Amino acid sequence: MKASLDLITKEQLIEKFRKLQEEGWIYNYRGGNAGAVGNIVEDKFGIAENNLPIPNAAEWELKAQRATTSSLLTLAHIEPSPRATRLVSKMLLPLYGWPHKEAGIKYSENEKSFRSTTWANEYTDRGFRLNVNRKEQRIEFIWDSSKCDKDKHWNWLQEVERNIGLGPLPVLPYWGFNDLYTKIGTKLLNAFYVRADVKKEGKDEYFYYNDVRILKGVNIDNLINCIEDGLVCVDFDARTGHNHGTKFRVKFEHLPKFYTEVIKLF
Repeated sequence: MKASLDLITKEQLIEKFRKLQEEGWIYNYRGGNAGAVGNIVEDKFGIAENNLPIPNAAEWELKAQRATTSSLLTLAHIEPSPRATRLVSKMLLPLYGWPHKEAGIKYSENEKSFRSTTWANEYTDRGFRLNVNRKEQRIEFIWDSSKCDKDKHWNWLQEVERNIGLGPLPVLPYWGFNDLYTKIGTKLLNAFYVRADVKKEGKDEYFYYNDVRILKGVNIDNLINCIEDGLVCVDFDARTGHNHGTKFRVKFEHLPKFYTEVIKLF
């Protein structure tokens, strides 16, 4: 369907969602990609990808996903401070990295990897964790060698000890609260949040759009609380040849918890 260039009001958009819900189970002709739920909404409403054509359109986005998904939504790419030191490529990767799984195959034998999905409510099996430092108003990335699973990572731990020792990280990576709010708050803006139930009939997949909410105004306190409660993680994804970026990510179901106002349509 060709996207319409006509503006519609928020009230008209809400009515479109109500009619979509009344259709019941809708065949997924968009395939198995993660964006299929939102793609079908865009097709039926005649709107451009993720761009809701209502007044002040830049202030609204469509966030849609399967209700059954366990995948993480990327909130923003934000490298840790102090940024001038390039901590990921200059410290974490060379001193705390480990052999890449394709070292000597796809990459050179010396290729290292630093990939870590890290939360504030638990240590990773290598001993990394996020720490919410409210006094300094920042999220810190910390390491405690005593929390490392020595049965799994003994050789790596010995290498780290040779490289730098087993004390705390020599330079503490962190993200200031204000920086997070500026980056994430600006990106998330206001949103129509859509989750669709899923059913299978043979090889065919169907969506039922029965959870639509209006999300307004990201709240920095809510965001920090979610990080502290282990609902938001930091993903490092670097190797010797390339840093794919550091991301703040969240399970889709927790996204409404960031906002000041949540209006459930149905």
